[in-house]
Amino acid sequence: MGTALIQGASRGIGLQFCSTLAARGVTVIACCRNPSSAHHLKDLQSQHPGLVDIVQLDVTKETDIIEASQHVKTTHKKLDLLLNASGILSPTGKGETSLRDLTFQRFQETFAVNTFGPVMMAKHFNQILMAGGGMIGGKVTDPKQQHTSVFVNMSARVGSISDNRAGGWYSYRMSKAALNMATKNLSIELGRGKKKVVCIALHPGTVDTELSRPYHRNVPPGNLFSRQQCVDYLMAIIDRATFADTGKYFGWDGAEIPF
Repeated sequence: MGTALIQGASRGIGLQFCSTLAARGVTVIACCRNPSSAHHLKDLQSQHPGLVDIVQLDVTKETDIIEASQHVKTTHKKLDLLLNASGILSPTGKGETSLRDLTFQRFQETFAVNTFGPVMMAKHFNQILMAGGGMIGGKVTDPKQQHTSVFVNMSARVGSISDNRAGGWYSYRMSKAALNMATKNLSIELGRGKKKVVCIALHPGTVDTELSRPYHRNVPPGNLFSRQQCVDYLMAIIDRATFADTGKYFGWDGAEIPF
């Protein structure tokens, strides 16, 4: 049923991806900073014996990424899906509303988690992704279709430059815009040769997680998704992704978002 790695797996959308994939029978490599305190992942591991491998990985530390990639290469051999789910609005937990809120340190920390880390994941896992390419639990509609592994960066609509009408949220917007550029770059490099990787950026909508909680009162009725709703929408996009989609930026509804 395939093998998937979720970076940022201990809570929120990442945790829900782990649960949904394990329920499909997919082998899930759940990466998080502190496995010892990842109680929900341990529960998931108990519910799905042999399917959930919890791996220590702080995405802001390249040594952690290297060690995790070596573990995956040795233990699992290949990946069919890698999804970068971790993200922060800013180190304070709130988006900056004006220039007076900005500091170099906050910019650096936000970019480290939202942009630099996912790109370094691509650097150290691309060969393992190229070794994969099987289904991850979706239905095969065309037996002759050649499947490729999928690399997903969790972006956000506020990272769209052309869709920016309100301003603010400097480090979050900029880090996601840079992540979109990285996704496009990766789609080109990992689209060469015989073993290709589909690289896409996804906007999950506004989801009931700790990241979005300070802003729930401003969300119109019906526009706040549960984590299960969100992952169901995004898995539908991932399941049908082909090489024709590589380098694109999709909303939760499957519509392409302008960069």
